[in-house]
Amino acid sequence: MQPFALSAVEASELIHKRELSCEDLARSTLAQIARYEPEIRAFAYLDPEAVVRRARELDKLTPGHALHGLTFAIKDVIETFDMPTTYNTPAYASHRSGKDAACVATVRALGALVVGKTDTVEFGANGRPAATRNPHNLMHTPGGSSSGSAAAIAAGMAQLAFGTQTGGSIIRPAAYNGVFGFKPTHGVTSSEGAKVYAPSLDTIGWYGRSVADLSLVADALRICDEPSNVPVALRGLKVGLYRGPHWDKVDASGKAALESTAAALAREGAEIVELALPADFESLSAAQQIIIRQEGRRSFLPELLSRPDVMHPLIRQTAENVVGYRHSDLVTAYDTAAMCRSKFDALFRDSGHLDVVLTPPALGEAPYGLDDTGSPACNSIWTLLHAPCISMPTGLGSGGLPVGIQMVTARFGDRRLLDVAWAIQRDLGLGVAPCAHMRSEI
Repeated sequence: MQPFALSAVEASELIHKRELSCEDLARSTLAQIARYEPEIRAFAYLDPEAVVRRARELDKLTPGHALHGLTFAIKDVIETFDMPTTYNTPAYASHRSGKDAACVATVRALGALVVGKTDTVEFGANGRPAATRNPHNLMHTPGGSSSGSAAAIAAGMAQLAFGTQTGGSIIRPAAYNGVFGFKPTHGVTSSEGAKVYAPSLDTIGWYGRSVADLSLVADALRICDEPSNVPVALRGLKVGLYRGPHWDKVDASGKAALESTAAALAREGAEIVELALPADFESLSAAQQIIIRQEGRRSFLPELLSRPDVMHPLIRQTAENVVGYRHSDLVTAYDTAAMCRSKFDALFRDSGHLDVVLTPPALGEAPYGLDDTGSPACNSIWTLLHAPCISMPTGLGSGGLPVGIQMVTARFGDRRLLDVAWAIQRDLGLGVAPCAHMRSEI
């Protein structure tokens, strides 16, 4: 196996044993990027020479944290002191903030090797799509807005990558690209240094090749009060099966992924409970849109006033509040979200409580074409609920593109969710759905 194809956990173990150098891992990763970046277009910025120099510096140090030497890609709405942060918009084509965002500074301090900035939908919102293509089929979207980050993991161009989610921008690209993606509880990761779209929704998350990889980053960012404890057993686990109001729009492969996973969990002794959410939850998708538009209106006001000539029409429409939402609409949306958060959390602590909710991560396989990044219908309510979510690949659908599952739990149940996800990956044999660029290396 080539070093670039190692999971983060596998590479970390070899680096700590001095059986793999940071430079060898970096050069292997850069070679993979050189081979496939021209067609996948995951990156907005690369400086291979700087990556090798930094890898050599890391080799001179005694590995401390598990992230030491691991390759990390950064979504191009998140600031990096040594690279441009362009937000995929002409207004910031040469922008350099000169500092790292909090999440980047944290992983760098622990020895992570930043390999580049990944392409994104404009401002992580709407407007210009990323140039990135799905590594499984270049004619299909990789999803958005964290397009390049998810595709980079799928194609072996990094072992870990940061993304952001305001609606479904971490979970949906993870599903479309056949990788593992994690959106933690809102607020447990600092969003300082990342472009703000909707502050009460925006969440820093990340991608990897296993649940264990995701846990490495969770531990590094100290998002959990408690360490991972006794391994979870699937027998006796109580799983709420939630197909959702958009089930009729999920394609056959997406439905099969969810149903077969539920059946497999039942065979392992888990209790599967058909979940129906209260009627109040039916208004959450609309509430989420109100919050995005009203908070985004303020977030993009500086650009509207200073750079109106280069604003994409969709971004400008948000800044100008073309839809006409009022403060009273925002108050209602906030109140609805707060009420439903409490009700959702109660499902996991009341008598006969659930452990996790099992639900689709997307409406199935990635759509054809590069202009439409896919629907966030399976994601937006969980983002509004501030709930931690994880996307796990289950294989390839009938069209040869990845499908998977999403699991959700109560706010601040991040550690429990990761532990349950690891048990499911272990016992059901789930893994990254390898694309053509990775199959010969895994």
